[in-house]
Parts: sequence; structure tokens; C-alpha cells
Amino acid sequence: MELGLHVTDFTIPAGPAGLADELTRIAVVAEEAGFSRLSVMDHVFQIEAYGPPHHAMLEAYTALGFLAARTERVQLLAWVTAVSYREPGLLAKIVSTLDVLSRGRAMLGIGAGWNEEEARGLGLPFPSTRQRFERLEEALQICLQMWGADDGPYDGTHYTLQRTLDSPKPLSRPHPPILIGGSGERKTLRLVAKYAQACNLFSGPELPHKLDVLKRWCDEVGRDYDDIEKTAMYRFDARDPEGIVEDLRRLGRLGIDHVHGVVEDVWAVEPLRIIGSRVVPAVATL
Repeated sequence: MELGLHVTDFTIPAGPAGLADELTRIAVVAEEAGFSRLSVMDHVFQIEAYGPPHHAMLEAYTALGFLAARTERVQLLAWVTAVSYREPGLLAKIVSTLDVLSRGRAMLGIGAGWNEEEARGLGLPFPSTRQRFERLEEALQICLQMWGADDGPYDGTHYTLQRTLDSPKPLSRPHPPILIGGSGERKTLRLVAKYAQACNLFSGPELPHKLDVLKRWCDEVGRDYDDIEKTAMYRFDARDPEGIVEDLRRLGRLGIDHVHGVVEDVWAVEPLRIIGSRVVPAVATL
């Protein structure tokens, strides 16, 4: 089992002037501690779970480009990109650029999006739920086409591209891994089975059921369930490393490959070192 760090709160005592140095410190220590993946949210306002809307929030892909230059091994992604915030041709190009400049460490985390308040606030597109899921599927098709050998046109219901040229191509082969966020049983998990290399589920009581639903979708679309990396969101509290290990063993028994989440008091950095010394080795063989 591998662990990933999700950085969600950029309101720090040092303020904006100290943010670049502090974020670098977190990324370097997380990599040294053995976290295999590093993510930021794709939000433009802070979300309620972590603070009021006016708290600091960085644009996701600018932040990931910054992190790419300050790390060497961790995979980098937005957890997860809101499909309607960027045109999919541009999104594919952004992820290609991140992958090339990080030497093959980019992933595409993507979902239908949900935060209408921030979208309306900054004038970003926010179509209906049905349309966002339709756009999500078309965006996945466009990214895969651009990252493949076909640079011909794409003619969808919501997007029309005259030439899906992407040069340079991503270094990741066959393309940057795709993680689809969400656990909706009718739409999201079907898209995971059809297009993704990883899913993103919550680690609560419904997890076994969601995994069963994903397996049924895999059977329906002819996908090998074992080919999909199962990820679960988690909140790491380094004050109880033994409790974390026990939780992760339980998740491992369910088939979870990667546990990803927020580390309590992450800006103090020491919690990352505790997890690196007492949790990462204990779960490496799960």
C-alpha cells in the first residue's frame, strides 16, 4: 500500500510571502518520508471543510508546476480537476506539460465538479449535473485522443476540436494515469470502469459496497477489475500512528491500494516525519 498527501489549506502563519518556502518544505519532507503522491485541490475559493471561502487557495495547475520543480519522485495531480473549469483540449495540454516537465510524474485527477458558489463567483462555467457528466466523458475521450496517435478532429455533443494535436506528448506511457473522483454508482463508477486507471472512494462504511458496484461495472464493460487502482480518502493524525496502521490494514483487506489524504497539522512538518518512520514501512507490504 502506498500513501499520498493532499494539501488543502494554504492559510499559514507566514502569510502569502512565506507560502512558496513553506510549501516547498512540505513537499520535500513528504517525498523524503515516503509519500508516493502529492495533490492539491482544484478550487478557487476555500471549501467549507477547511475554512471560510476567503481563506487562501492556490490555482491547482500553477501550484503543481511549482511542486514539480521542487520534487523528484512523487506523482503530482489535482484531486480532482473540475471538468467545466477548463476546456478539455487545454486541460490535456496542461497535463502533458506537467508530465514532460516533471519527467513523467503527472496524473490526471478529474471529476464532474460540484462547487457552484465558486464557479458563479469567478464566472466559471457550471452547467447542469447531467451536462457536467456528459462533458466529463467527452473530456476523457479528448484527453485520450490527444495523448494517443490520432490528431484528427473530435466532434462531440459539447466539444468540437478541429485538430487534437498535442506536441510534445506526455512521457508517461501509455499516457498519464487517469483518476476519476467520486463514488456515484450510476455515472461516476461506470466512467471509472470504462476510462480510468484509478478510482477515488471514501474510507467509510459504504466502501465495500462501492467496490462491489465498481466490479459490476467492470464486468459490464469488459474491464479487468484488478487493473484499476483503488484509492481511498483518509485523514492522517500522526498523534496515533498505531491507529493509522490498523485502519490501513483494514482498508488493505478490502483491496485498497493507495490511501490519500490530509495530514493534521501538516505545516508543522513533523507529522509527516512521524508517518514516514512509523506508518509507511508498516503498510508497505499490504
